[in-house]
Amino acid sequence: MKKLFVFTGLLVASMGAAYAQSPEQKGLEVAKAADKADVGFESSEVTLKMILTNKQKQRSERFMENKTLELTADGDKSLIVFKSPKDVEGTSTLTFTHKEGSDDQWLFLPALKRVKRISSNNKSGPFMGSEFAYEDLSSQEVEKYTYKYVKEEVIDGDKMAVVEQYPTDEKSGYTKRVVWYNLSKGYRLEKVDFYDRKGALLKTLSYNKYKKYAGKHWRAGEMQMVNHQTGKETQLLFQDYKFKTGLTDEDFTQNSLKRAGR
Repeated sequence: MKKLFVFTGLLVASMGAAYAQSPEQKGLEVAKAADKADVGFESSEVTLKMILTNKQKQRSERFMENKTLELTADGDKSLIVFKSPKDVEGTSTLTFTHKEGSDDQWLFLPALKRVKRISSNNKSGPFMGSEFAYEDLSSQEVEKYTYKYVKEEVIDGDKMAVVEQYPTDEKSGYTKRVVWYNLSKGYRLEKVDFYDRKGALLKTLSYNKYKKYAGKHWRAGEMQMVNHQTGKETQLLFQDYKFKTGLTDEDFTQNSLKRAGR
């Protein structure tokens, strides 16, 4: 019996090793679970305030509206329109996120009355003087990264999975992102560290004041992006989230971009 027990133990151990996940597989699994957890919002609209803080702690405010269309065959579409102050009023940005390859983005400048396409080489540039880059506006599709599971930890009683993400787009301004997924709260994002092309920590994005909508969709009421290299910060405050608002592809065209900015 003892020999049989040892043999059985070895068999179980070898089977466990055969099915053990690699850090890359486990990281991808977490990302897929997070993506699945938020499926089904269809479309959303929200108003928000952007607060820019420079190194000297001087602040300026901007007010915006954001619309998003959920797509499954490819990445989501989004439209951001600045409502005030006067110097940015009417400026709007249209983003078509793609699961593979570079995203498509356009900027409408009301003073010039024309739409400007944002080239792939400029995706890492600052969005309207903020600490968010243009590529940060894209929906975070699973296929846009490769993954590596780092560790699991508990913060304020919630279980977190820490996963490294490596952009597949060679034009990305980041070498990697380190993401904290809240496993206790529907895989929502809690924090993201961004590393620049030299591998140095560039920015940290924190998500705060979460609310759950329609019993499923977690949305942060506040996002704080801190640039560790410049000392600048950008805060986003979200209000009046609405879901399943009936938006269609026709609401996300270059013509709709121009109309939104008028």
